[in-house]
Amino acid sequence: MGKRLVHTPEGVRDIYGKEYASKQTIQKLFGDKLHSYGYQDIQTPTFEFFDVFSREIGTTPSKELYKFFDKEGNTLVLRPDFTPSIARCAAKYFMDENIPLRFCYLGNNFINTGNLQGKLKETTQMGAELLGDASPEADAEMIAMLVEALRNSGLKEFQVSVGQIDYFKGLCAHAQLDEETEFELREFISNRNEFGAQELLLNKKIPEQSIQALLGVNNLFGSYEILDRASEAADNPRSQKAVERLKQVYELLKVYGVDPYISFDLAMVSKYNYYTGVIFSAYTYQAGSAVAKGGRYDNLLEKFGKTAPATGFVVMIDDLMTALTRQKICPEPENKSLLLLYDGDFRSALERAREYREQGYSAVLMKLEQPRERYTRFAADNNFSQVIFV
Repeated sequence: MGKRLVHTPEGVRDIYGKEYASKQTIQKLFGDKLHSYGYQDIQTPTFEFFDVFSREIGTTPSKELYKFFDKEGNTLVLRPDFTPSIARCAAKYFMDENIPLRFCYLGNNFINTGNLQGKLKETTQMGAELLGDASPEADAEMIAMLVEALRNSGLKEFQVSVGQIDYFKGLCAHAQLDEETEFELREFISNRNEFGAQELLLNKKIPEQSIQALLGVNNLFGSYEILDRASEAADNPRSQKAVERLKQVYELLKVYGVDPYISFDLAMVSKYNYYTGVIFSAYTYQAGSAVAKGGRYDNLLEKFGKTAPATGFVVMIDDLMTALTRQKICPEPENKSLLLLYDGDFRSALERAREYREQGYSAVLMKLEQPRERYTRFAADNNFSQVIFV
């Protein structure tokens, strides 16, 4: 029984020592850039009512939620995604505010998926939300801030792939796809399954021209030049307008000076149904999947009673840290932890410890009772920068 109790459940893990110190360093470096843009910290509950994350709002499937009940019989869930919580909070406390709001957050979320593939069920996320601004400038600010925050955290080689969900939705509407067919097609396009998508559209007897336009999105990725191809392939005003929005945002990103990090992908369709416009994901080497995702969600706040456009992003801190570690560029945490060992008068040893603490060091005072080599090994294993014998 005792041995079983020391193990963690599948999908969660302990983090301590130097690894945890490195994680905190990455969080601070990333967060410093968000704060420099004027984003203010917000904290929402770890669990919410089930309706906050229901399918109608378009977040995690019900079967992947951690659900439980309170004494009154309400269904509660552990937070799988921060954005709906912040949308709820904004609707509650800023209902009448019409000046844009900027929030940033840090915390853990929980997804009860059986398809782990090396992923954790509890992960740390940091992100930002800009509420009340529908402009291309807001889209550009969010993407540019993500690029700068990733650079600030130590990442050097990465790419932010930008798409436009309205481009895909415009093609679907022009082809007169029903909601269920659009959802199925979204799955195929998201997984780059062109054969599955083609079979679905043929079975639905969609016109050949629309089939070609819908399947063609898989080939619309790359540099800025693909936007002209996307505009030519668009068979409806909604999709053409989506391309024009991307061009506007790109011109603004050039002003920020982050355009070398930008590419485009019109086949990018998020599993989150609440995205409505420009969407983006950040990729780097040896991460396995996107380290950050974001986009515009202009209709989400309406679910909570507030009509306001919004855009935001989230970075998966654990995935970012994995990438930085594997690329051997993980920032070294500032280490001011001292292990003070004394074998004489306690009063004088305590005075030395106080001096170090007043200078900003973290000083552990310990009596020397074992061989010195044992303490040296202990210090190395437990993230002490120096052993001092006093």
